[in-house]
Amino acid sequence: MTATDTLAIDFEKAGGLVAGIVQDANTGQVLMLGFLNELSYAKTLETGFVTFWSRTRNKLWMKGETSGNRLKIVSASTDCDNDALLFRVVVEGDGLVCHEGTVSCFTKPIADAAK
Repeated sequence: MTATDTLAIDFEKAGGLVAGIVQDANTGQVLMLGFLNELSYAKTLETGFVTFWSRTRNKLWMKGETSGNRLKIVSASTDCDNDALLFRVVVEGDGLVCHEGTVSCFTKPIADAAK
């Protein structure tokens, strides 16, 4: 991907943000979901590591900047509407992506969701 690919992503549809789904490139497990704006997307392309926009802190946030569990991009793609991103990654560090100390952020089952 190049910086010119930024124009293809529809940041305006959801108020300047797009969803960024992070998937383990080796296992296929979905690890987390974060949001990117144009600045964090450009930083992601520049560094090769997923960088999100923190909606609560209102600043750039490279996953793993404090824990060491950085998300090294293997490949990236957009959905058919160009308003969501999928990053296939290799996790550096101990592999615990979630701030709760688990590999994936998706660990809380919803009762009766599957009928």
